[in-house]
Amino acid sequence: MTAQRVFTPKLDLRQVQQTAQAMRTAISSVIEGKAEQIDLTILVLFAGGHLLIEDVPGVGKTMLAKALGRAIDCRVRRIQFTPDLLPSDITGVSVYNQDTREFEFKPGGVFANIVVGDEINRASPKTQSALLEAMEERQVSVDGRTHRLPPPFMVVATQNPIEMEGTYPLPEAQRDRFMARIEMGYPTRGAELEMLGSHGAANPLASLQAVTDGATVTRLAAGISEVHVAQPVKEYIVDIMEATRLSSDLRLGASPRAGLQLLRAVRVRAAMDGRDYVIPDDVQALLAPVLAHRVLPSSAARLAGRSGADAVTAAAATVALPRSA
Repeated sequence: MTAQRVFTPKLDLRQVQQTAQAMRTAISSVIEGKAEQIDLTILVLFAGGHLLIEDVPGVGKTMLAKALGRAIDCRVRRIQFTPDLLPSDITGVSVYNQDTREFEFKPGGVFANIVVGDEINRASPKTQSALLEAMEERQVSVDGRTHRLPPPFMVVATQNPIEMEGTYPLPEAQRDRFMARIEMGYPTRGAELEMLGSHGAANPLASLQAVTDGATVTRLAAGISEVHVAQPVKEYIVDIMEATRLSSDLRLGASPRAGLQLLRAVRVRAAMDGRDYVIPDDVQALLAPVLAHRVLPSSAARLAGRSGADAVTAAAATVALPRSA
């Protein structure tokens, strides 16, 4: 019996760069002055991860998520998280069909390529947990049946960390499933003036055209797994994970899942930079976005005003750089 040949997607660095640049240009026409946030959003998409956007209202969190969806010719759905949102609204529900006398599955809001979870912390923990299986396994289980989600699949969730009334903090298990977290921040004076001039009279999303499609994104993302990560760089990542677990500034360090997602993220950063190999700079650049939201600062660190990002950076500083990659 002849063994079947396994198809391995080929890494196409030029197309990765071209597609990323086209998406960057398209999204930048809507979100001015946020090149770093846009690049990280595209990176998470190609890495097959999920993104958490935390910031105050009105700085473009939902606009960034919608612009990403518009830049790709694929299915985008927005779920407005509210206290009365039910888990079945997210996953779907089986409905009895009187004509066929059978139960039919009606897909919920999570059945899309880009799922925008707006104000995710306004839903109850039970409803928030309905996303866990979808985010981790790309599937939904309802009434004993498993339904696969279409690739590519990415959850872009937003939340306001300032207004706590009527909100439910995200469980640590769910925060750990977001590959990266970003903050939008206020725009610069020039970017805000540009926004007033270009967006004051019309919806900027109306003119944003798709520059790629879901099939292309899926193919390119599969090829990025070929980006080489040398053993010293892998050891560097593991040493950083261990350093966060031993840090006196943290009562909860980075999980093994965090290390795996950091590895996937640095591969994409290298590919977007036109390299088929990872360097330590890739790891250092992504430490805060990928790890900071997964760790818990100690009481002493919080009292001293040190954040999770500060603690992660300090822990990484105790780890020696790889001698060769």
